[in-house]
Amino acid sequence: MNKRSPIDVFSDWAINGKDIGMEKNHQFSVNEMIKFSTNKLKDYTFLDAGCGNGWVVRKISKLKNCKEAIGVDGSKKMIEKAKSIDKKNKYYCENLLNWKPKTKVNLVHSMEVFYYFENPKELIKHIYLSWLNKKSRLIIGLDYYYENKASHTWPKDCGISIMSLFSEREWRDFFIEVGFKKVNSWKVDNKSNWTGTLIVTGIK
Repeated sequence: MNKRSPIDVFSDWAINGKDIGMEKNHQFSVNEMIKFSTNKLKDYTFLDAGCGNGWVVRKISKLKNCKEAIGVDGSKKMIEKAKSIDKKNKYYCENLLNWKPKTKVNLVHSMEVFYYFENPKELIKHIYLSWLNKKSRLIIGLDYYYENKASHTWPKDCGISIMSLFSEREWRDFFIEVGFKKVNSWKVDNKSNWTGTLIVTGIK
């Protein structure tokens, strides 16, 4: 199988409807991430990095304390789909490593995105410096990581050219090294032969 870029693969998923399955499969983990990260937050702005069809943006925009919800994704097809479904919130088709929001936000969320970068620490640093207000949070969810052995075949199974495999400790260290405080990690939705979604978070 010829390996393709993550953006090409996910653009196809937007066309053939596979993005709906992503939403269903990640629902539990994302709900846990939202519950944790929005607890006690008031009048906050939210940004979903690698938003896909916008399902998380739509979900969080309905919460009463969310003032603004934004989605950004590298796939033009995914952003077109997000905009076709949701006329209320803002979506941008941009390279996450280069793009900056017009105004920094209080919460950046991302599910199943960061390991599609050759150097995810670079993206974490960019978000720290250019996306987040002080005392604001980055929270990410990952199913492809070293301890989750069942995921190790994914690059071959999916035919994706870039999938960077790191351990839970390495992901935590990335956050710490760029300057995040109160860095924490845990796993949710574990099952037989599946160690669950790894959640990593920190405060600027």
